[in-house]
Amino acid sequence: MSPKTKRNISRVLPFALIWWLYGWVVIITETAVTRNQNLNPETDISFTIPVLIFANLANIIVGLIVGSLEVIYLQKRFKNRTLKAKFFYKFLIYLSLFLVVIIAFYPLAFSLETGRSFFQAEAWIKLGKFLSSISFVSTLFHLSVSLIICLLYSAISENLGHQVLLNFFTGKYHAPTEEQRIFMFLDMKQSTTIAEKLGHKKYFELLQSYYEVMSDPIINTHGEVYQYIGDEVVITWQSEKGLRKNNCIECFREIKENLSRNADSFEGKYRVVPDFKAAIHLGEVTTGEIGALKKEVIYTGDVLNTTARVQHLCNEKQADLLITQDLVNGLELPDELKQEFIGELPLKGKTKPVKLYKIHL
Repeated sequence: MSPKTKRNISRVLPFALIWWLYGWVVIITETAVTRNQNLNPETDISFTIPVLIFANLANIIVGLIVGSLEVIYLQKRFKNRTLKAKFFYKFLIYLSLFLVVIIAFYPLAFSLETGRSFFQAEAWIKLGKFLSSISFVSTLFHLSVSLIICLLYSAISENLGHQVLLNFFTGKYHAPTEEQRIFMFLDMKQSTTIAEKLGHKKYFELLQSYYEVMSDPIINTHGEVYQYIGDEVVITWQSEKGLRKNNCIECFREIKENLSRNADSFEGKYRVVPDFKAAIHLGEVTTGEIGALKKEVIYTGDVLNTTARVQHLCNEKQADLLITQDLVNGLELPDELKQEFIGELPLKGKTKPVKLYKIHL
């Protein structure tokens, strides 16, 4: 299974969990209020054991459908819309889906409740009565609440990042944690010249396209975006994930290839094809949540300062990619990836020089 597929599955599963949990809230509430009595037998389905099992499975299936649509299609389809427009259009789409689901699932629930075939006219007569009853309005209300919770989760996840949100809910970084991490500081070449040429609005659109090209390589190599800083992006890996199969180097190579494949598109739309330089370093950081008015997961440690300083040497050393000795020690580079030792160089703000290598892809 590819890293992208695994990531999509991990993003879809919370939707199923939301629907399943809220379904139980509704079932428990209605059971408590009615004392497990069917007050409207002409329209409502009684809560028998088979019906409860079916209802839970239906909630999970609907959650998976909503999550899959959201993650795979609708987020991209409405990415340039305002939050209000996203909610409105998605709500209409899902409402139409819910009506189809209700019409399809209600006769099945009737069959489980009565033991009779859902092809019998009685099942469809009862469905018709249900669709014109207050129970149907109540059902739509509960579905709408579940949907709003899902859409809020989706919007927060999209803006914060799925991994950051997952770490927040699991409490992974509520207390400061020391860990080994790899960082890549990746910076666009000649960004000032490009920005002056395009103007700030067109340049912003270029950055959006530029970062979209990087998305799949970062996901494919198990990386995480730590920060976007103008035309610079900071990518990080847990050390074992970044070193495995040389993922941190592979990420750089895949981004280069993606930009090359999309060169005609950039040339046609922006009259420029962006290029970049980068530095990669491995070291220990302290990771944790910080902030009073706004919480954020941050990394602190000398590794970040060192990586930033090394990246600034790329122009001077005429290198697209510089890596440190600490990283080289953990990698198993294939023969086709030639490394050139360029010296033990002093870095601004550091007392000890750092051994650097130029990587030729």
